Amino acid sequence: MTKESFYQELHAQVQAIIGDETDTIANMANISALLFERLEGVNWVGFYRLVDEQLILGPFQGKVACIRIPLGKGVCGTAAAKDETQRIADVHAFEGHIACDAASNAEIVIPVHQNGKVVAVLDIDSVVFERFDETDQQGLEAIVALFEQQLSK
Repeated sequence: MTKESFYQELHAQVQAIIGDETDTIANMANISALLFERLEGVNWVGFYRLVDEQLILGPFQGKVACIRIPLGKGVCGTAAAKDETQRIADVHAFEGHIACDAASNAEIVIPVHQNGKVVAVLDIDSVVFERFDETDQQGLEAIVALFEQQLSK
């Protein structure tokens, strides 16, 4: 299976899981669980919700995580503050990286929008350096776009 077809399949699975569900926390939980189960080489998948100008831990799969992250700090805070996906090949080279799990070596963080504003980020960590490429980014951004459609209902 190509990576593109893998993400098409994953997209369809997310659509099936969240298609009729409007509860945000439930959808975050199921998306996290599905991605954690299906993506190879990942050690943490979850959401941070933007509340009062800081990111607060939401539903996730993996080890215990940082609870609060200031905007602009770490990969998650940078993604939220800049409103752009952060795809980091080596988190140890990212200035200001917040190491919740020392085993993490690569990370991708995608902003989640509601009514045009960032309301959360999807954070995925990997033990594998350079784990995420352009195809991963496009596939994961498409999954986040599905979730954003549910948020606007």
